[in-house]
Amino acid sequence: MLPPILKDDLALPVVGAPLFIISHPALVLAQCKAGIVGSFPSLNARPIEQLDEWLAQITEELASHKEKNPGSKTAPFAVNLIVHGSNDRLMEDIKLVVKHKVPIVITSLGAVPEVNQAIQSYGGITLHDITNQRHAHSAINKGATGLIAVAAGAGGHAGRLSPFALVQELREWFDGPLLLSGSIANGGAVLAAQAMGADMAYIGSPFIGTHEARATEEYKQAIADFGAEDIVYTNLFTGVHGNYLKQSIINAGMDPDNLPESDPSKMDFGSGGGSKAKAWRDIWGCGQGIGAVKSVGPTAELVGRLKREYEAAKASLCG
Repeated sequence: MLPPILKDDLALPVVGAPLFIISHPALVLAQCKAGIVGSFPSLNARPIEQLDEWLAQITEELASHKEKNPGSKTAPFAVNLIVHGSNDRLMEDIKLVVKHKVPIVITSLGAVPEVNQAIQSYGGITLHDITNQRHAHSAINKGATGLIAVAAGAGGHAGRLSPFALVQELREWFDGPLLLSGSIANGGAVLAAQAMGADMAYIGSPFIGTHEARATEEYKQAIADFGAEDIVYTNLFTGVHGNYLKQSIINAGMDPDNLPESDPSKMDFGSGGGSKAKAWRDIWGCGQGIGAVKSVGPTAELVGRLKREYEAAKASLCG
């Protein structure tokens, strides 16, 4: 069952996934104003003082937009916290999230009860991203409000399991908020996620190809130019398996068809697998669903397409 914050002010059951480096206030605000949850990783705001500024800006601008547009849906926003030992900024980020009473917090790479308690103390909710049942059980046992099932085909750090298998097994024991990530790039796929048991879709890669995204023009155009067969799944660049655009690996001087394995115990989220290239900056994270993206354009236009396709898919099923 979805809490009111995830349904009352949304025009479409979608959360825009937090994109490392790429998500920033311009993208988050455009997503929220279009009626879907916008989000960003707290670590995108550097130095820490910028996070305080971003949270104030987003909170104030969304409140103003909602007041001036009472007839439209203004969605809440979310902040992604990396709950991992390598993140030495976590406690400072949590303090700012609590200060600004961020409505939704997405936690990654670690489930910690104290983090959930801090967010829920003021009425916020926590959604933890997982790729398997063990991590899902751990997240709920440690107090997460809901889960984000990161299935095969998702951009960036992605799981190996089919979305059908992952959601099916989660719904055998969990009836709380459940989001699905993995190659969702059109409105029909949003409806399909709900049909298989998820409450909402979690969409990232298509938003890289928007005007508001903080990505290079080459990266944005690649989202429109390439498709599923142009994605490589490897753990080389960070120590955690993820999906990346093949062309960016070639641009970095590596053979995407002959990449070595990385040591998972030596996670380095800025590494380029031993090359001069940097993960996320030069090696471009991307999911398999980008074949649905045909051009670079405004966020509002992308959300508008998703809405039309979603309604058309529902009408087709009902008709």
